[in-house]
Amino acid sequence: MIIEYTVTYMNSASITPVARPSPGPRALWPPLDFTLGALACCGACVFTNPLEVVKTRLQLQGELRARGSYQRHYRGVLQALWVVGSTDGLRGLQKGLTAALLYQGLMNGVRLGFYSYTEAVGLTDAPGGSLISGAAAGALGAFIASPAYLVKTHLQAQTVAVIAVGHQHNHQGVLSAFMSIYRREGVTGLWRGVNGAVPRVMVGSASQLATFSSAKDWVTRAQWFDPHSCLTALTAAMISGVAVTITMTPFDVISTRLYNQPVDEFKRGRLYCGFVDCLMKVCATEGIMGLYKGMTPVFVRLAPHTVLSMLIWDVLRQRALLYRH
Repeated sequence: MIIEYTVTYMNSASITPVARPSPGPRALWPPLDFTLGALACCGACVFTNPLEVVKTRLQLQGELRARGSYQRHYRGVLQALWVVGSTDGLRGLQKGLTAALLYQGLMNGVRLGFYSYTEAVGLTDAPGGSLISGAAAGALGAFIASPAYLVKTHLQAQTVAVIAVGHQHNHQGVLSAFMSIYRREGVTGLWRGVNGAVPRVMVGSASQLATFSSAKDWVTRAQWFDPHSCLTALTAAMISGVAVTITMTPFDVISTRLYNQPVDEFKRGRLYCGFVDCLMKVCATEGIMGLYKGMTPVFVRLAPHTVLSMLIWDVLRQRALLYRH
């Protein structure tokens, strides 16, 4: 609330405070907002990438095989971390980190920057505005960053034969992977699997951003903490992380399968024709629980990643707004 003072003259001068509403949400310069969103999620990615490696392996394990008909190399988060670390070494736990950072920077820079803009212009204040804005922001970010996610999935699935799951693309590195895919499939090949990534990120982004904004408003109104305290954003981010895990896991499994599948000489996927085909085949061969493979590492990864990225983003934006104004 901004207080203006007017002076009235009667027998003596008196000062009367007149309250006027504060201005609406303030927008940062778009390139700065993009940068802050990218930095926040890249910072979180460095800590959570080992969990992303484990999640990818668990989601590819037993692909299109009935339960109990395949060898299980990975049996849980801690065991999988141990297997990867002892077999591939400590560097194996950070496989695909460069591609993951590229993906997080592009996707979340666009996603968070676009969402904060919709907040600033008041689109999120309309009924369902937060969900729609979050979904649109996620779709845009996922499409732009899809090639990076494709390479990340290939690299994180790669390992020695004794613990390999899913198709092994055998790339030599990030640049080699991009060049190999481009030479084999052309520009469109770099966006193969985007039909699984867009709904995945739309659902995840809508639930994350909508619940984070709503939870933060609720915590602020409840006056549990100081309005500018990091604990407000931390509590909201924890609530948001649970919502993202529950809603996004099936889409995450389908996305991983579509990205990692091999292609034939006609540049078509050998296992799945698209999102719906993948969904039907997984349910038919692995059961409905096949869509929730790797849910534990999804939560273990997404919860801290959401907490860290949302917290860092919120803190950076608050500091930037205070500096600007």
